[in-house]
Amino acid sequence: MQHLEAVRNILTDVLNLGDRGGTLTENSILLGSLPELDSMAVVNVITAIEEHFDISVDDDEISASTFETLGSLARFIKQKLGE
Repeated sequence: MQHLEAVRNILTDVLNLGDRGGTLTENSILLGSLPELDSMAVVNVITAIEEHFDISVDDDEISASTFETLGSLARFIKQKLGE
């Protein structure tokens, strides 16, 4: 999945995960597993994703399932990019 590495890097940077960010895989659970990923962090991650991929994300497009795993977040971006 081509966007997986970019999403991992965004999460690592925004959440200040350091070396833990490198352990995230496509199936890594995000919500409930990363204490850093609270409601404010989700907003910051979305903003960083919008800037990195030059997309716009509407509130009604995002749900908890979008942030379930690293893979689900990468698939959401792939869909937004029309790929």
